[in-house]
Amino acid sequence: MAASLPAPMLARAVDAVPEPDSVEGGLSYEPKWDGFRGIVGVEPGTDGKAEIEIGSRGAKPLTRYFPELVTAFAQQLPRCVVDGEIVVRTGEPGSERLDWEALSQRIHPAASRITMLSKTTPAMFVAFDLLSLDGDGLMGRPFAERREALEKLAAAWEHPLYLCQTTTDVSLARRWLVEFEGAGLDGVVAKPLAAPYAPGKRTMLKVKHHRSADVVLIGYRVHSSGRGVGSLLLGLYDDQGVLRNVGGASAFSNARRLELVDELEPLVERDENGEMVKGETDRSRFSGSKDVSFVRLRPERVLEVRYDQLEGLRFRHTVQFDRWRDDREPRSCTFDQLERPVAYDLSGVIS
Repeated sequence: MAASLPAPMLARAVDAVPEPDSVEGGLSYEPKWDGFRGIVGVEPGTDGKAEIEIGSRGAKPLTRYFPELVTAFAQQLPRCVVDGEIVVRTGEPGSERLDWEALSQRIHPAASRITMLSKTTPAMFVAFDLLSLDGDGLMGRPFAERREALEKLAAAWEHPLYLCQTTTDVSLARRWLVEFEGAGLDGVVAKPLAAPYAPGKRTMLKVKHHRSADVVLIGYRVHSSGRGVGSLLLGLYDDQGVLRNVGGASAFSNARRLELVDELEPLVERDENGEMVKGETDRSRFSGSKDVSFVRLRPERVLEVRYDQLEGLRFRHTVQFDRWRDDREPRSCTFDQLERPVAYDLSGVIS
């Protein structure tokens, strides 16, 4: 079935929640979930059991990693294709939030580990679009019609299946952008009400948080081509004075990658033989056989970066280089400067 599942429709980034009349036919707004995008296909099987496939934004099917969702889809969904997000919630009642780290641990090669995690950190599925129902393709219809059909389908759903809330009130959407971040959400998505579903196209609009921070340059990775700087490694000092790796900045042009090698040469740490000192970042389940080595730099330069959110003690996504801050002392770059969202219970977003 995986080959028959469509690619997900995508979103392009905008700086602010757009006005509803900025797009012909108006806009519908919804929370932007911080999870794994999943296109779920349900087909009747030859043995009477439903065949379930969970497609992802990439080429990797997610079906085997979420057996608890497969069971729920088989029990609660008819023949259909649904677009949504797989998320994990953690925390005590009254202070629950989305947990990216717990979700990422679900991608594991061992079936026994997957089974255990499906019980200790079970996932949920939040649906936000309906692409087909009982063999009737809906992708060519306006989102307003697809949403109406999805609401009818979801009326009888029970945990772990949920319907994403929406609004056409731009003021409420802007409030969501601020409040829901405290529950671990990623921003707000705006969907044209009159638009058909466009696989692989950036038809939707997404608004994420934009923040800046001054960070210490601690190293760089060589580009995959073998020439130039692929990414800069960044650090912040904690309250014990320890310099922590908090993530990386990349997306440099070919010319800039080569320039950075020469620009950073005076900072390269070398051993007694004059050889470059290299380190390795922590390997994750997403690293695979990827080279995680980096060239160590003396922590003497500060740069300003733009980021969207912090996950634990690391930036959730790759950040964007903004400018060098040679006016800042590296030791002044601490976690205290980072904006922390006000806590918001996830039950206010999903029930």
